[in-house]
Amino acid sequence: MPRTWLTDRFGLDVPLVGAPMAGVSDGRLAAAVSAAGALGMFGVPANAPGSWVAEQAAVAAGSGRPYGVGLMAWALPDSPGQLEAVLAARPALVSVSYGDFRPYVEPLRAAGITVAAQAGTTEEALAAERAGVDVVVARGGEGGGHGRDEVATLPLLQSVLDAVKVPVLAAGGIATARGLAAVLAAGAEGGWAGTAFLGCAETTLAGPARARVLAAGETGTAYGRVFDVAQRLAWPPEYGGRALRNTFFDRWHGKEEELSEDEEARAELTAARRDGDYDAAYVYAGQAVGMVRRERPAAEVVAGFATVDELLSRFNRH
Repeated sequence: MPRTWLTDRFGLDVPLVGAPMAGVSDGRLAAAVSAAGALGMFGVPANAPGSWVAEQAAVAAGSGRPYGVGLMAWALPDSPGQLEAVLAARPALVSVSYGDFRPYVEPLRAAGITVAAQAGTTEEALAAERAGVDVVVARGGEGGGHGRDEVATLPLLQSVLDAVKVPVLAAGGIATARGLAAVLAAGAEGGWAGTAFLGCAETTLAGPARARVLAAGETGTAYGRVFDVAQRLAWPPEYGGRALRNTFFDRWHGKEEELSEDEEARAELTAARRDGDYDAAYVYAGQAVGMVRRERPAAEVVAGFATVDELLSRFNRH
């Protein structure tokens, strides 16, 4: 197995981070990914109280291995308890992204926590480096969930690796050992994968949502702000989300201003989420979703990524 900054920093068996997917990855998935030899993370929803963060951190720590937490910078001013709980829990890694994350870097580092920030452009990566983060996550537009959709993973990774001096992880479209081998060969210190774990029973996805994931093809996602606007979430507008395409998205894509004032549509989405109607409710997923074909435990997904050493060894044989 290749040794990288990521494996050495956290004592990992596989140079892989399980992405912090708010609403999908809680402490249970983080613990399962970490126990399998990668670095599991859980994502903190915008409105989660500090008590929830503390509870999930305790579950994630149950593996006895390092774990991480993902925070949304734009949500922290209205939810100070989240940062307080993270500082108290002292996870090995905290990703703080999407919005002004600069005020949080030094408090986290002072607590002995490694700090990451996700970047969707080279300029964002440079800004993260200037802010003092320990590692930059170059996140391409093919990734699931929220982020920019301006540059794909491979061109972004090449540019960011040339631009910054801090370690770089690659995110977006990495769902198998082949994808991990590609970014490691390019110079990344590891991969950052979320969609690959959507078929795992350790996620918080409801059965019907997981069924949608398993049935989706590689062209089955769409990117935009529809679901955020419908919920009146304060996501910065430059960060849309990639989710499974459905009828609600198609009806409102391009009509976000109208949607922002339509209370019936807001109520429709709320009811759909409650009732598990995924023709309207969202399931965030990246373009690699077509490779998630069956339900598997997280340990099996990590074991699949671990075959990266066999792929990379081909370089040494030729």
